[in-house]
Amino acid sequence: MRYPLFTALLWVGAAASNAQTPPQTEADEYTRYELLAPESAQFRILYEVSATTPGAPVYFNPIRKGSQATDEAVYDRLTGQALRFEIVSGADARRGGHPEADLDTPYIRIGLPRPVPKDGEVRLLIDKTYKDAKSYFREGELLVFSRSLGIKRNAVALPKGYEVVSCNVPSQVLSEPDGRLLVSFMNPLPPDAPLVVKARRLP
Repeated sequence: MRYPLFTALLWVGAAASNAQTPPQTEADEYTRYELLAPESAQFRILYEVSATTPGAPVYFNPIRKGSQATDEAVYDRLTGQALRFEIVSGADARRGGHPEADLDTPYIRIGLPRPVPKDGEVRLLIDKTYKDAKSYFREGELLVFSRSLGIKRNAVALPKGYEVVSCNVPSQVLSEPDGRLLVSFMNPLPPDAPLVVKARRLP
């Protein structure tokens, strides 16, 4: 026997529960990419972000499609404490507090050291290494970092001993204390920045 009214009530209740889960919000994002050996197709990502969803006990960081992530670590920027995390599916992220999570994307689920206060934030540092031969590769004698960047503040550190040949977005080229060059830029426009940096080894 079917119970259409009971089923409808269950569906409405579930929809109301999902509607009560606020979307995940963040602020003050900054990403530093550190290019590793060109033949490795690997680059380290140091991503700073403030979780701002009031009352949230967790934060979800996506693992970009097409990239293989390793060496993940997460830290509380206030105390330097290492935080617990796990890799979950997009479906698990939706069930766990990120209602707008992409179902085809895995996420790093981070247990926050304290719930996000109202009108406040929890500042995080997410450290991970990606392997992505479509984003970081050789082109003859040049190394190429080509990646669409949605974060507005970014920097790309070249491997030691390399110099910038070209960059398709207005940038600052700075010298790091260890001799590496850093390409730093801001993207004030709404669309993602289709960054392409090319570099060559110094004599």
